[in-house]
Amino acid sequence: MTYRHINGLLLSILLALFTFTTHAAVELVPAPPNINAKAYLLMDFHSGRILAEQDIDKRIEPASLTKLMTAYAVLYEIKNGSIKLDDEVKISETAWRMKGSRMFVEVNTRVPVKQLMMGMIVQSGNDATVALAEHTAGSEDAFASLMNKHASNLGMVNTNFTNSTGWPNRNHYTTVRDLSILARAMIREFPKYYPWYSTKEFTYNKITQSNRNLLLWRDERVDGMKTGHTDSAGFCLITSAKEKAMRLITIVAGTNSENARARASQSLLNYGFRFYDTFLFQGSDEPVTVSRLWKGESDKLPLGLTEPLFITTPRGMKDKVVSEIKLDDETITAPVSKGKRYGQIEIKLGNKVIAQRPLVAMQDIASGGLFSRTIDYVMMWFN
Repeated sequence: MTYRHINGLLLSILLALFTFTTHAAVELVPAPPNINAKAYLLMDFHSGRILAEQDIDKRIEPASLTKLMTAYAVLYEIKNGSIKLDDEVKISETAWRMKGSRMFVEVNTRVPVKQLMMGMIVQSGNDATVALAEHTAGSEDAFASLMNKHASNLGMVNTNFTNSTGWPNRNHYTTVRDLSILARAMIREFPKYYPWYSTKEFTYNKITQSNRNLLLWRDERVDGMKTGHTDSAGFCLITSAKEKAMRLITIVAGTNSENARARASQSLLNYGFRFYDTFLFQGSDEPVTVSRLWKGESDKLPLGLTEPLFITTPRGMKDKVVSEIKLDDETITAPVSKGKRYGQIEIKLGNKVIAQRPLVAMQDIASGGLFSRTIDYVMMWFN
């Protein structure tokens, strides 16, 4: 065997060892905990990466998890100025007669929107929820239509709401994946109001009720979000928790008790925080790359992201992440409109693509003058 052959063999062995080590490191994350639920999900809030799942596209009854969309729709109208937190809402007989969990509002009294929101979020009051729906849209039917429009806009493609409370109805359904979309939107779009979900108890009409999310007492990382239960839906829980800069969302649906949903959510949170990390890979204020631009006022086109890109990886694997830029067209010509897509960035861990995002123009660039366009036209033939 020649010296060259020996060197080549040694190089192959070293490469194989490196590849094995890299792949072994990627796979050092154990299987998720066993969860006894109809469906469940563990997701990183910032990156949107799903870390554990079961039947996340299976149709489920959301029960009072529905009230998360009710809150979203009401806060959306508050943000737009259509209603205000201090609006005095007249309690209708329909709202007053609601069964199930209640805030215990009284018919024909007037209650501020903010108090009704707390009664819905903390006490899961069906009476408060219907009162909010009627005040926001005129009737609960109209409000359900509004909820469905929000669901469609958010990309909740397997969801349909028929009421504001989650009262059982064969046409009232969602999925765990869709609920994760809603939970992320609530935290991202309404950070000012998100602390309401960590409120442990609320008193109205001299009646104090505790938040049914047991993890608010058991885990200091947990700061929301919503419980749900009916006989047919089982015990459900959407939870969000933060440890340092990492925020996780869990959703469990169809467990058999209040304690079971809390234990399942706790197990998923512990698993996620123990074995994964999330970091900012690329902001949206700096270009990812600068491409050659032809026939423009500038010959440089900065391409970037529409929003910050966060990446979630197994613990200790941050340095193994690589990126690849793929342009839709190698020859880009002016004029260029800000926000227009010109390619994408792929993030890989080992051989697996773990994230993809479009690359868009970060500024408008007009066409250049006749002389510069002519020069570029000629140069493009030799490029």
